[in-house]
This record gives sequence, C-alpha cells and structure tokens, in this order.
Amino acid sequence: MKIAVVGTGYVGLVTGTCFAETGNVVNCVDVNKAKIEQLKKGKCPIYEPGLDVLLQRNIKEKRILFTTDLKAAVDKSDIIFLALPTPPGEDGSADLKYILNVAEDLSKIIREYKVIVNKSTVPVGTAEKVAEVLGRKLAPELFDVVSNPEFLREGIAVDDFLKPDRVVIGTSSDRARDVMNELYQPFVRQGNPIYFMDERSSEMTKYVANSYLAMRISYMNEVANLCELTGANVDLVRIGIGSDSRIGKRFLFPGIGYGGSCFPKDVLALHHTSKQNKYEFKLLDTVMKVNKNQKKVLFGKIKRFYKNSLKGKKFAMWGLAFKPETDDIRDAPALELINELLNAGAEVTVFDPEAMTNVKALFGNKIKYAKDQYVGLKEADALLIVTEWSEFRNPDFERMVKNLKSKVVFDGRNVYSLEKMEELGFYYNSIGRKIVNGKN
Repeated sequence: MKIAVVGTGYVGLVTGTCFAETGNVVNCVDVNKAKIEQLKKGKCPIYEPGLDVLLQRNIKEKRILFTTDLKAAVDKSDIIFLALPTPPGEDGSADLKYILNVAEDLSKIIREYKVIVNKSTVPVGTAEKVAEVLGRKLAPELFDVVSNPEFLREGIAVDDFLKPDRVVIGTSSDRARDVMNELYQPFVRQGNPIYFMDERSSEMTKYVANSYLAMRISYMNEVANLCELTGANVDLVRIGIGSDSRIGKRFLFPGIGYGGSCFPKDVLALHHTSKQNKYEFKLLDTVMKVNKNQKKVLFGKIKRFYKNSLKGKKFAMWGLAFKPETDDIRDAPALELINELLNAGAEVTVFDPEAMTNVKALFGNKIKYAKDQYVGLKEADALLIVTEWSEFRNPDFERMVKNLKSKVVFDGRNVYSLEKMEELGFYYNSIGRKIVNGKN
C-alpha cells in the first residue's frame, strides 16, 4: 500500500518505518527541513532500540522517503496517518491545533478517495472534528476519518508495532474498515486481534488504557509508602499479589513516580474530558496527586538523612530518562529531583546512557555530566539511582566504594537486593523496603 505519515516525531517515525518494513511505500512529511535532511541520510533523531537499523534498511530499499511537501506525499498515498503532537493546554485539554491545521491543508489538496487516520492520542470526538474540517471543502465520498491509537512502549516500540497485542481501529465506514484490515494483516498473522469499533470508543480506549496503567503505578507507590511505615517489604507484597491471575505481574513495581510523553498527558486529558462532561473522576484526581507527591519521596529521604542540610553536598545521579531504553526526559522524575537538590545548595553530577544531551539542553552548566557511571561517583557524598538501566543492576561495587566519599545509596527504583547492600556495608534507602543501615 501507499502511505503518507504526517509528523516525524516518536510515533510518526516508528509508524512509518514499521509500515515500510512490511513492504509498503511510505512518504513521511514534516515542516522541519533540517530534520527531513537528517532523516534522508539515515540519521535517526530519537533513541529507540532497533529503529535505526530498520530505518536505514528501508531507506536503502526506497520504501521510506522523507519530504516537506505535503501535497506530493498525499498525491502518492492511499492512506494518510496523522502523527502530530497533542500537547496539554493550561486546562489539561489536548491541543488539537496541529491536527486540525493539517486537516485544513488536506482539504485543499485531496482529489481522490483517501483514508485519514488519527494515530495521535486525541480526545473523544476528534475524528468528527477532523471530518468536519475536511468536509468544508471535500465531498463526503473523497475521504473517511479513522481512529487508530498507538500502544507503543518507549524502549520496545519497534516490537510493539511489529507484534502488537492488539490493534484498535475506530471507523463507521465499511470501505475504510477493509483498507485498514488489509494494511494490518501482516502484523496479526499469529492471531492477535484487530478490534473494530466506533471512532469515539477507539479514542476513549487509548486514554483509559494509559490512565489505568498510571493508576496501577500510583497504587503500588502508595502501597510502598505504607510498607515502609509498617515494616513490610513491597517487593514481597508485589510478588504475592502479582501471582493472582486477576491482577497480573506487570506495572506493580513501585518507584518515584511515572513520567514520559504519555501517562501524565493522557491522565490529564481524560480528567479534562470528565470535567467537560460534569463527571467527578475521583480516582484520576488521586492518581495525579499521588504521582506528584511520589516524585518528592527520594528528596525527602535525602533531606532527612542529612538533617535538612544539603548545602555543599555532592551527589552522583544514575539515570535521567523517565524509563530505561529511551532518551525521553519529558516529565522525568530526575528533573524535579535535580531542581530540588540545586535549590538546596547541593552539587549534582549525572550519568545516563542516552539522555544526557537532552538534560544538558535544560540545565546547561548548572550540573556536571560524567563520561561514565563510575567517574560521576568521585568524591560524591551519595549515589542516587533514578532510572533502572540494565547496566546499573550489576555494577562493580568495589569501584563504587573506591570512588564514593561515603557508602550511601538512595535508590528510587529498588535496583539492588537488601541482603547484598547489607553485606557490602552500605547505607541503602530504597522504596517500600526497610533501610539497610550498614557502616559507611
């Protein structure tokens, strides 16, 4: 099939590349000329494992092309995916200006039947708004608008797209349904379902899924805080409840709050939708409040340990991205922790395998950037673990001890076992577990 993808951000680039990988010819469109030139050379602007390999292969095979010319891409395509930003407004609502502006542009250049697909995360009713804009200048038989939300997890997005748990498609058009069904057949050969539904239900599905996962995370963070007060171990509690098939094992790991491009924005947007409909969604109110408080938990532990005197203290921080295997720092807990430490007069040296360039763009020379995880430990009063990258899980503890001024670790992701840290003589303060108070 011939596809146009409007927008070369995270979702657009993964979408376009994966469709090209299954033999489609994809034209990716963006207004950013520098970005398009970079992509034409096979340079991937985001870090996502495996994406660069697929991108370069499909550029070589001329199955994926990049342009700033929307009309040229649309003329060559049967299906047009809108993968554009929907940032939150001041009231929490998703800003649809990019999508509606492109819809206006499309209404001027479409000359034959096209399927317009909302791939962006959009509020309930957006497909109707896009159709309304298109319909001002186009005859109804020239287009159908479809909702096809993405369920990509940063760090494993390529696998998620190529081997999806399910595909959700919202359309009331039999013609569009047939087109979308044919497009997705290569991705569901092992029997994973394509769920067809109305557009509004499809749009709602994405928000409800992310908000539910955010709720699970916030629930376990509350459980972890209670475990600390009662002397229970949240790791054992997690195992105990996760073995219940009604609950399952995933999204039960406590930490210092969720971040990223999806959960904060989508929870806020669903909350706004509920307010628009005069419904008090109490659980979402609590999810947002819990997450905001949880991002302060590690700083609170640090302050108490140093008796509220952090001025001149030096901290090494491992991990900046909101999760491992990505360079995404949007709403990352690390950012708030850095600000709190700086405001308290502390010095911070950071290390992250992928996200340091993005953090440097925010903080500049206010903090230091280590060339590896061990260099950053030199003369640090304590190590703070904020993102659970795999390379942090089995470090050279002898080297850690040699570089650190004191054997003190505050772990926001429960990377190490209590027994190991006790054996090594660390003061080790994690989430939802007892404090190991070894000699330092």
